[in-house]
Amino acid sequence: MNCVFNGLLDSLDIYKDSCISYSPDDSGVAIGAALLAYYRYAKVKRTITEVRHNFLGPSFSDEEVSQTLCKFKIIAEKPESLTEVIAQGIADGKLVGWFQGAMEFGHRSLGNRSILADPRFESIKDKVNSAVKYREHFRPFAPATLSEYADDIFEMPKGRKVYFMERAYPIRENWRERLGAVTHVDGSGRVQTVEKKDNILFYELIDEFRKITGVPILLNTSFNLNGEPIVMTPENAIRTFYSCGLDWLVLGPYLIKK
Repeated sequence: MNCVFNGLLDSLDIYKDSCISYSPDDSGVAIGAALLAYYRYAKVKRTITEVRHNFLGPSFSDEEVSQTLCKFKIIAEKPESLTEVIAQGIADGKLVGWFQGAMEFGHRSLGNRSILADPRFESIKDKVNSAVKYREHFRPFAPATLSEYADDIFEMPKGRKVYFMERAYPIRENWRERLGAVTHVDGSGRVQTVEKKDNILFYELIDEFRKITGVPILLNTSFNLNGEPIVMTPENAIRTFYSCGLDWLVLGPYLIKK
């Protein structure tokens, strides 16, 4: 879980490479136990596979989301071009709850149960903290970055993939002023690299933001209030949305505004 140390591993001449799990804590023991049982009792040969996402949790169909909205008598829009509308809203300063697909396993929200905001201005970090997260001002928010731009923005090995927000790297000097909301006090950022084949909708949202602003990054933090778990169901998302200062909530294809 120490993303600073994990990032330093790339600059030390100790390992040829390092692999950090999406759940390198007690919760990962469940995954290990399941794999051990599978290989032991199914008697299949172990294979090495690159794990590129942690979307292992519950998912909800558009119909289930629609039924939830009807249940609570919530009026929602259904934008024709969802990513364009949301990207423009974020560029205009909206704080957005983003609820899509299967929930992430582990501590990091990686684009399915996320709160998203504009990464460019330091004031946005304070806005997220005061309106939603209610946590210490010094705790950083993560820059979810289109993978192909990552090593131009961060001092990281060329081609390094950081799927699980598990490594922090220095942000290059020419980008720090442009990324005020996600640049930590030491000039670093806890990176998440986003690839189209892993999460096409999240990728397209960031790319639309890039087209508007020239910045291929969104501020990404977990969709929850301080002291509460990450939202799992549409009901959880709606409750959290109306309990804090989020401006917009996206549930699947639907957009709810305050």
